[in-house]
This record gives sequence, C-alpha cells and structure tokens, in this order.
Amino acid sequence: MNEPTKLQVWLRLFWIFLKVNLLTTAGPTSIGLLYKECVGKIMTEAQFVEAVGFSNLVPGSEALKLAMFIGFSSGGIPGVMAALLGAIIPPTVIMLTVASFLLRFQGQDWMKDFIKGMTPAIVVLLVLVAWQLFRSASPKSVTWRPMLLAGLSF
Repeated sequence: MNEPTKLQVWLRLFWIFLKVNLLTTAGPTSIGLLYKECVGKIMTEAQFVEAVGFSNLVPGSEALKLAMFIGFSSGGIPGVMAALLGAIIPPTVIMLTVASFLLRFQGQDWMKDFIKGMTPAIVVLLVLVAWQLFRSASPKSVTWRPMLLAGLSF
C-alpha cells in the first residue's frame, strides 16, 4: 500500500474534524469518535493519548486544541490549518444561521414574546447552577468575598 501524499493527509484531517464537529458537541464527547478516526490511520495510539493529555493541560477549547495537536503531529503546520478549518466551520455556520434567523424575525411579536419567556428560564437556570456550586463547596472554602461578589452580581 502506498504512503498517502501530504495533500491526502491534509484533506483527511479536514474531513475528520469536519465530521467530528458535525456529529458531536466537541470536547469530551468527541474523543471517542476522534480515536476511531485517527488511531491506526493517521497516528498511533500513543500519539493520540499524548494529544488528549496535552489538550487537557492547556487552557482553551478542547476541540481546537486536539485539532491543532493532531493536525501538527500528522501534517505539520498545513495539517494544523486543515484540522482547524474542519473544526471551525460547523459551529461558525450554525452561529451565523441562528444569528440570521434572529435578525430576520427580531421585530415580530412572537419573537419578543419568546425572549420574554426565556428570561425567567435563564434566571432559574443560573440560580440552580449557583446553588449547586455553593452546595458542593466545602464550608471552609466559602468566605465573605465570593458571597459578596455573588450577591452584588445578582
């Protein structure tokens, strides 16, 4: 079997990350699919484990960090660009679609009512998350400063 050309590797990286970001919500849910798509095809299992470990150490989007690491280890700098492009296109298209939808219907009454209805739901969601965070914190770690900041922000 012939060794793939650089262009084939770059196209494969683009396709892998495009597919993964279309089928999953990225982050931890995408690791299994990335493993299946990458290991044995464009990288070894040891390289993949190293990529996942490295992506957990560096701050930022896990999907983009994995794209950069896997892209670089498989295809160099052009591999990084191909993998990032594949990883960025799906969320960008989704955001632009939602934004254009909202802009198109922003002046209509049903949209105003929808936003008014969503506001209490978002407030309840934020309160529930804050409650879970405070409840899970140890009593010694809760001091007056975070409580003051939480109260002021509320």
